[in-house]
Amino acid sequence: MKKSELKSSIKEEIFNMLEDVEQTIKGTQAQKDYNAELAKTAELEKAVGLKEDEDEEPTKSQLKGASKDSVANIANKLQQTTKEMKSTVNKWKTSEGEEKQKLRDKLLKLTNIKKELESML
Repeated sequence: MKKSELKSSIKEEIFNMLEDVEQTIKGTQAQKDYNAELAKTAELEKAVGLKEDEDEEPTKSQLKGASKDSVANIANKLQQTTKEMKSTVNKWKTSEGEEKQKLRDKLLKLTNIKKELESML
């Protein structure tokens, strides 16, 4: 191979390598721009309330809160409320005047609580 052919071959190879590097840089920059746009879109969706993270696992505090409202706990609260209502009715039957009115108000509150608990079941 002649010296001039070798020089031109090396030049051509260098130009090809530089073009490849340039394409890689452009591709990297395009990917960075795309990732930045995705991040902006996600922030905007979250701000507007369109995107909710469905893949997130519940936290321990959320699980504890859910266990407080389990069917067994609600049934237990309902049973206690009913028991308290019965004792209040017995007191109401024997009371008079202002005390009778207070017990009646208490019974109304307990009735509302009982209805709410029953609706949860």
